[in-house]
Amino acid sequence: MEARVLVLVADGVEEIELVAPVDLLRRAGVEVVVSSLSGSVRVTTRGGLVIEADEVFSEEEISRFDGLLIPGGPGVAVLRKAGVAARVAADFFQQGKVVAAICAAPLLLQDAGLIDGISYTAHFSTKGELPLAEYERSVVVCGAIITSRGAGTAVEFGLALVERFCGAEVREKIARDIMFC
Repeated sequence: MEARVLVLVADGVEEIELVAPVDLLRRAGVEVVVSSLSGSVRVTTRGGLVIEADEVFSEEEISRFDGLLIPGGPGVAVLRKAGVAARVAADFFQQGKVVAAICAAPLLLQDAGLIDGISYTAHFSTKGELPLAEYERSVVVCGAIITSRGAGTAVEFGLALVERFCGAEVREKIARDIMFC
C-alpha cells in the first residue's frame, strides 16, 4: 500500500524545506498532499514565490494520511498562532503516525507536547524556546518524530522521510538518482 503524507503550509513557508522533501517523497511513490492553512490554495513563500497547494486544509480528511510533514520558515509563526498544526501533530502522534518538522517547525511539536524527553534538532533561531535541541545534528529520527535543522538539510531530511516510508533501498536509489551520495 502506498504511503500518504500530509504537508501543512501557510504564507511564509520556507520554499526549500517544502519542495525538497515533497519532491523526494513523490519520486519514491509516496502520495503527498500539500494542504494550505492560509485559507487559499495560493501560498506565498518566504522568498516571495507563489505556490499552489493541492488543497485548502480540512480536518475531516486527516485520517487518510500515514504521516505529517511541517516545513519551517516565517510561516511557522502563522501556524503557531492558529494552533491547528500543533493539534494535528498531536493527533498523528497519538495514532502512531510519523510527524516530521524542519527548521522552526519543531516549535509546533513543542506546542503539541511531543518533544519532551526525546532527541530532536531545529534551526538555531529557536534556541531560546528549544534549548535542548541537538543543533549540531542535521536530521534526528526518534521513534515516530523526525526533525531537521533547516533549508540546508532539506534533502537529507527528505531522504530520511523516504527511508521511513519506503525503506533504505528506495532511499539509496533516490540518493544516487539525485547524486546526493
